[in-house]
Amino acid sequence: MTAARTVRTALIQTVGVSPLEAQNKHNVALIEQAAEQGAQIVCLQELSTGPYFCQVEDPEWFQLAEPVPNGPTTQLMMETAQRLGVVLVVPLYEQADNFFYNTAAVIDADGSYLGKYRKNHIPHGNYFYEKYYFKPGNLGYPVFDTAFGRVGVYICYDRHFPEGARALGINGAEIVFIPSATSGESEEWWSLEQRGHAKANGYWVGTINRVGLEELGPNDFYGTSYFADPNGTIVAQAGRTEEILIHDIDLSPLDARTMPNTFWRDRRPDTYDELVAP
Repeated sequence: MTAARTVRTALIQTVGVSPLEAQNKHNVALIEQAAEQGAQIVCLQELSTGPYFCQVEDPEWFQLAEPVPNGPTTQLMMETAQRLGVVLVVPLYEQADNFFYNTAAVIDADGSYLGKYRKNHIPHGNYFYEKYYFKPGNLGYPVFDTAFGRVGVYICYDRHFPEGARALGINGAEIVFIPSATSGESEEWWSLEQRGHAKANGYWVGTINRVGLEELGPNDFYGTSYFADPNGTIVAQAGRTEEILIHDIDLSPLDARTMPNTFWRDRRPDTYDELVAP
């Protein structure tokens, strides 16, 4: 029998505030609290450097964007990761080559920058005006080899699309973090589809949401971040206020009771052309 490979992992859900310096200071304090409780991998919420500004269309918010990894947030988080010995997943607003992206930087426990994921699926609707701010991602579905496991990232609206979730499984993710800013009717899907990704692809999911009303309103973010194991079972879940959710996850190889190896063996990529048809 394969020995367990246990990793203590933390999800941080909070209220977004401005300015960026105040939010980053608060985020670092929460990361420190998680590390004090033994967390080895910590993930923040979507666009973690401020409020969820996509509730309005205002060019002022373009000023929140910064380079990755050379901007102030990534540099601060690299220092924090090295000081605490933790892996960090840091979602933020990225500016690159005169474009803007909804991005997550992944930083290893020694403070080294491993890379980034850019949100591929961009929504646009009442109080979720993301196409105003973001270009769709162009980096595919990378998986990052960290000190404590193989980490993938999917961001919020991405979760409605099973194709990218499957790509992360094919690419070898052991845990997929899904930082989000979601409210209202999405709660019907919240406890369903991300568990489905875990079960269908045989990896852990750690999904994070914001909490409460922010300065820009009117979205009332309902929190309830959770971990789902590779059986799709929610094994730990936060409430609806600020919280650090910590859970020990077992990243030892999955056995046939969790996800039959035949799922991978019997895939038929040669028949899937219609999935990518224009």
